[in-house]
Amino acid sequence: MINKIVIDLETQKTFDQVERRDPKKLGVSLAVIYNYQNQQYRTFREEELKNLWPILESADLIIGFNHKYFDNKVLSAYYAGDLSILPHLDLLEEFHKTAGFRIGLNNLAEANLGEKKLATGLQAIKWYQLGDFESLEKYCRQDVKVTRDIYEYALKYGKLKYKEINEIKEINLDTSGWNKAASRAVNYTLPF
Repeated sequence: MINKIVIDLETQKTFDQVERRDPKKLGVSLAVIYNYQNQQYRTFREEELKNLWPILESADLIIGFNHKYFDNKVLSAYYAGDLSILPHLDLLEEFHKTAGFRIGLNNLAEANLGEKKLATGLQAIKWYQLGDFESLEKYCRQDVKVTRDIYEYALKYGKLKYKEINEIKEINLDTSGWNKAASRAVNYTLPF
């Protein structure tokens, strides 16, 4: 079994609150992962991110939704190395490559799983500002679950459905490389 991790994070600020709309300045309120090896979720607050690095570095595949272009850029403010060299599967990127347009996680969740996200990223920032880490973690964990379930749906069926206006459409995806370990050697942090 390959070592797969599903990840999502929430930020402390919006793009409008940071200079030059720089993702590195948004700050991490928390990150949640799902580890396929032990089938467990784990949460990391900003001050605990150092414990996340060895997990990501040892992963054969890091799965997320828009994480290559958003989450990784936010996390890079905390990480000594280059997150982009780790083996990633970005579900939004895969969808975009085939469909030619971007789509929201909630759209895919509704069309493929019959679920909705619990809230929005703006609500997550409000929870952070209020110190409501319970609601924040519940929201982020559910996004990780939805991302994992969409990944598994696409692997099983080789396609994803999406909503366009009031119609459900679908695209076929080449998922042949989605379940293979990448060969690489990286270790920027020491195990604890």
